[in-house]
Amino acid sequence: MDKILFVDDEPAVLDGYQRLLRREFDVSVALGGEQGLTSIRTNGPYAVVISDMRMPGLNGAQFLSLVRQKVPDTVRMLLTGYTDLNAAMDAVNEGNIFRFLTKPCDKELLVKALTTGVEQFKLITAERDLLEKTLMGSIKVLADVLSAASPAIFGRSVRIARLVRHLAKEFSLPSAWRFEAAGTLSQLGCVTLDVALVQRAYAGASLSQEDQARFNAHPQVAMDLLSGVPRLESMAWMISQQLAKEIPATLSVAVAPIEKDILFGAKILKLAVAFNDLRMKSLSVEDAVTRLRNRRSEFDPELIDALRDIQPEAATMASRKVSTLKLASGMILEQHLRYREGMLLLAKGHEITPAVLVKLTNLSRQGEIDPEVMALVPV
Repeated sequence: MDKILFVDDEPAVLDGYQRLLRREFDVSVALGGEQGLTSIRTNGPYAVVISDMRMPGLNGAQFLSLVRQKVPDTVRMLLTGYTDLNAAMDAVNEGNIFRFLTKPCDKELLVKALTTGVEQFKLITAERDLLEKTLMGSIKVLADVLSAASPAIFGRSVRIARLVRHLAKEFSLPSAWRFEAAGTLSQLGCVTLDVALVQRAYAGASLSQEDQARFNAHPQVAMDLLSGVPRLESMAWMISQQLAKEIPATLSVAVAPIEKDILFGAKILKLAVAFNDLRMKSLSVEDAVTRLRNRRSEFDPELIDALRDIQPEAATMASRKVSTLKLASGMILEQHLRYREGMLLLAKGHEITPAVLVKLTNLSRQGEIDPEVMALVPV
């Protein structure tokens, strides 16, 4: 049964809604806007949230505006008296409210409105799920190709994406897949650079002024590659900011329409890149956090502190010596894997993907890499 949340400041009114609609919908109630937000956070998602206009503290329009920010897919409706019509119209225009109803509202009209709202919610979520699955499928294919073409670039992308995923979860960002996808594709621009330059840059080696400028341009290159793909514009913009000295406070018209949380996502990605660079220099989590806190003009202390809780890969994996012919998807290298002549093939920390697995199997059979390697194996 579809979940509906009624918000009002009168307990008797809320009891009436529950008695009136309990056979048609799964009705929950909240006494006032603050309790409504708590209910959404702990018991949501709701298909429809319907609020009275006149309430102490948060009025209905203010409450539904916050609901839109926190759960944009939920359909929002406003109940109002005749004397509130002007305020209700403003709420519809400014808060993107799906419908407003005047009080008193008879059962037939209320049921019809709620049924329409539920259908709208299902339409929105079905379209979003299809979009997310389609985009993530495309991104996964692109990532697999990248993993085979340039394992070093892909390995860095995987580590960054994992950090972004952790931070997005810590701050309960909506549609967190967007931020993880930005992390996964964050190094895409590096495919235009020569391998030696990429490896030196990733290792933190000193670069000439010209080489440094070429490397620093890779986020913009990735944005140029991705910005033409529908629905990837916001991810492309986040990627373009990963090496920026300062994330802009507002978004330019050129990257609109992008939600406000994209600014926050850009900050997360930039922090993930910087943290990964420090960790690859063999710094502990605590030491890396301390270094980042010293860069106060660049990073939000609250974001930095959230990195302290990140779990190492080893927490759910066991270290094993594995034949390179028996490596499997999901394993993570615990040492550099090199060609016989010494050139780096995969860096420590690289996660094995299906595309990389095919390449390693062929190289191992041809005797071009060592027959065994230390790896973290899922347990």
